[in-house]
Amino acid sequence: MPRTNSFPSPRLRAASLVVLAALLAAALPSPASAVEAPPYRLTGHMELGFLAVVSHRIQFSNDGTYFSYTDEGGQNNLFAVSRLSLDLKLSPRHTLIFLYQPLLLETRALLRNDLRVDGLDFPAGTPMKFVYGFPFYRLSWLYNLSKDPKKELSLGLSLQIRNATIEFESLDGALFRTNNDIGPVPILKVRTRRVFAGGFWIGAEADGFYAPVSYINGSDNEVVGAILDASLRAGLILPKNAEAFLNIRYLGGGAVGTSDDVGPGDGYVKNWLHFLTVTAGLTLHLF
Repeated sequence: MPRTNSFPSPRLRAASLVVLAALLAAALPSPASAVEAPPYRLTGHMELGFLAVVSHRIQFSNDGTYFSYTDEGGQNNLFAVSRLSLDLKLSPRHTLIFLYQPLLLETRALLRNDLRVDGLDFPAGTPMKFVYGFPFYRLSWLYNLSKDPKKELSLGLSLQIRNATIEFESLDGALFRTNNDIGPVPILKVRTRRVFAGGFWIGAEADGFYAPVSYINGSDNEVVGAILDASLRAGLILPKNAEAFLNIRYLGGGAVGTSDDVGPGDGYVKNWLHFLTVTAGLTLHLF
């Protein structure tokens, strides 16, 4: 039987709602500033490029195989990747950001060794299909500490919603395991940028956290989770409210521990990944 994870606990949902409320409240103008309308500006960003899997290992249940996608799961190729985001500048200090990161790795491979997933054995030599889908949505608020219009040093908060689908399936369809999970993740954020003469600019951005999930959701089970989405980029300001840039990004993280989910396994999961992306991007200042 396939296994489907339950939704986050009420305490975790409450913590995420608090973060979301803080993001929205921080972005609202104060009564003093409400008299003069802030200089709203909407900016769109689009990136296209490739993703390389540096390392990716996963395990379901304590007696399961700690499986390497790069060694036996076909993730030793390059994958197309895209990234879309919108910045809404509410004032010289405050910015809201909405990000959508699609992420779907589908591969096929012939198992060289036995694989055990949540109590189900896939024998060596089995032709396999692997699906690792981990798209996410992220809402962020940033506060710019710099008063120089050519410089940015912003700190803030993010709330990320993951939408994971992880599948192991023999090509004949006889053997199958799946793990689905939707969950909110509160994150810290920092972004910096500097514009030089001629319109050339460099920047960096990072979203990340590392914490015992049991501390956040009040569970008795020790689950440790982490995420780091960090990038370096360089670009050029173009005519007609446009910019072009190149970006190198590290996307990594995962979790280890036992959850309370009921399924064919015992709830233990260990999942750590390290991805590298190289993209070209276009920025359009919409208004």
